[in-house]
Amino acid sequence: MKIGLVKEIKKEEYRVGLTPMSAGEYVQAGHTVLVESSAGAGSGFSDADYVQYGCRIVTDKRQLFDAAEMIIKVKEPLPEEYELFHAGQILYTYLHLAADKPQAEALLAGKVKAVAYETVTEADGSLPLLIPMSQIAGRLAVQEGAKYLEKSFGGRGVLLGGVPGIRKGKVLIIGGGIAGTNACKMAVGLGAEVTIMDISTRRLAQLDDIFGSGIKTLYSTSYNIEAELREADLVIGAVLIPGAATPKLIRREHLKLMKPGSVIVDIAVDQGGCCETTRPTYHSDPVFIVEGVVHYCVANMPGSVSLSSTMALTSVTNKYGLLIADLGLEKALEASAPLRPGLNCYLGKLTNRQVAEALGIPFAAY
Repeated sequence: MKIGLVKEIKKEEYRVGLTPMSAGEYVQAGHTVLVESSAGAGSGFSDADYVQYGCRIVTDKRQLFDAAEMIIKVKEPLPEEYELFHAGQILYTYLHLAADKPQAEALLAGKVKAVAYETVTEADGSLPLLIPMSQIAGRLAVQEGAKYLEKSFGGRGVLLGGVPGIRKGKVLIIGGGIAGTNACKMAVGLGAEVTIMDISTRRLAQLDDIFGSGIKTLYSTSYNIEAELREADLVIGAVLIPGAATPKLIRREHLKLMKPGSVIVDIAVDQGGCCETTRPTYHSDPVFIVEGVVHYCVANMPGSVSLSSTMALTSVTNKYGLLIADLGLEKALEASAPLRPGLNCYLGKLTNRQVAEALGIPFAAY
């Protein structure tokens, strides 16, 4: 199969869909890898690095799209890329269609076979291609939140870990999944006072076993959210419903309950965000203030640590990407149960039920 690795054009996205080493695995398996020139530059990989592993460098993006049977990316295609796809072409990347109806309509109109990293699902319900980015985003959320609590960035001027003789900063984490757990690790490590919420009592029990008296666990209800927002210095939104838009758990009127200069980091921004006032931002201008509350809503948080993120991402995506390349998409779907929910679009049909429900587009089983 001819594999196309394209340079990301999303603003300030520095990751790349294949490292030279992971691209080399495709070459070793007998496939041709076409790499758009400078695709890996943001992660520290040169064109020469890819050539060393048997890849071919292509300078014309349209030529690459025309030749490739499968396109591998990191982020969803942007409008200027829609016309480059051809019918029957496989797209393998993060899509987050539930919050992006125009993209879904474009992929359906183009009869693209689109496999979304974020909805590939193991038998236990885990999301293997989302986990490493959720881990990174969770850890970054505390790192960035701590920074924007500084007075010079519009924050309250609070040190999360405090020092002897003063109270510690208070962190509220909404969502106890992979991102929330990793945020909790970082916040506890900094010495903050941490509360984590979830709707699963089983998950709360697991978190209590992991962190013990180092955190407070609460069942996620509107009452508990409102009460904790009043006290929090840093709020991290880490709610995920696979394939679906994130529920708005923090409404605009809630911001008036919060302390001026407190910070919200909405990790769920890719799926629409769990805060009503969330809107996507970029690394060069990551924050905005609403009702005195600083919002950090960068939609590609792991892109800021692009080398770590690319290495982590390709370590898990190559397994399924190689399966698709070796067998073809249809036979790969037959052979791999986890891959089947990853199929979001197929020749003009929307094949993921949760995405279809979120967008109000008819669902068609593959």
